[in-house]
Amino acid sequence: MKHLRIFRSHSIPGVQASDMTIKKDGDKWLVDLYPEGRGGKRVRKKFDTRAEAARFEKFVLSSVHQGKDWNTSKRDSRHLNELIDIWYKAKGGYLKDGARRRKCLMDIAEWLGNPKGIDLKATDFTAYLSYKTEYGISEKTINNHLGYLNAVYNYLESIGEISYPNPLAKIKPIKIDEKELSWLTIDQIKHLLKTIEDFSKNPHVLLLTKICLATGARWSEVEGLKLRNVRDGKVSFHGTKSGKSRSVPVSDELFQQIEKHLKEWQEFSFSLSAFRRALDQSGIELPKGQAAHVLRHTFASHFMMNGGNILILQKILGHSSVMVTMRYSHLAPEHFNDAIKLNPMNANF
Repeated sequence: MKHLRIFRSHSIPGVQASDMTIKKDGDKWLVDLYPEGRGGKRVRKKFDTRAEAARFEKFVLSSVHQGKDWNTSKRDSRHLNELIDIWYKAKGGYLKDGARRRKCLMDIAEWLGNPKGIDLKATDFTAYLSYKTEYGISEKTINNHLGYLNAVYNYLESIGEISYPNPLAKIKPIKIDEKELSWLTIDQIKHLLKTIEDFSKNPHVLLLTKICLATGARWSEVEGLKLRNVRDGKVSFHGTKSGKSRSVPVSDELFQQIEKHLKEWQEFSFSLSAFRRALDQSGIELPKGQAAHVLRHTFASHFMMNGGNILILQKILGHSSVMVTMRYSHLAPEHFNDAIKLNPMNANF
């Protein structure tokens, strides 16, 4: 068994000397330590990554240093905001949107009256969901809020910080109808680009639009491009929604335009508002809530209609799962041909 032995007897003042070990155990990382010394409790937990294991070890030692029992057997009297803070220090602070999520969770706790975490009832949270629904909060946002609080309870239970089950485990997310998938035709693309060229005073929006249409990238990803991300006929996107970097080739003509623009301006400024104004000016109507994202849908839709491979499209778009990409599969040419050949109107009446 591969293992890494870590001795930090003097790294945290006040913690008794102990043999603290993080071991590789199959495809998991095992934390095995005595935070209060050999005479105290033994802590053993498994994690998917070494980084998670190290964070948990640090969290347990920090709790002991502060005089807190990391896994008390007494009735848990900590309030919801305290649990949120513990989750944030152990897990949430390492998430890309951790700070934003923590603020959202604190707002939820305040609305609920900040009860003790162990006393929160499913009915309390469903009342919160109903209130938000009445005030026009989207179903997706409501599901996100449920997911955020579930994540707090589930994680704290998994590391032994709480000894009771997640009180929200039986609440089902709201079932959301699949949104209408809108995309631009070739004529609409030409019209939109001409409208931007003729009416927009923003120096970036036309090129940003072209890059989105040529790569399927999100508007924010394209706005974040720097000259160092443009090389060898490709544009590279970093800090993406999935956390993975990806590179997409573009035509020589577009590559030269991007390179020239970034040499002159160094970076793209925030231009989404300028795009929305140009979209309104064009008269192109889209489903509610869609604006620049229609460019990403347009790339993916035309990619599939022109015979593209769904797995290649997944990589280009940066989807973590091909199931997300599958919503474009019905646009593949074979689907259209089958619709013509196999529909019942082909029968001889």
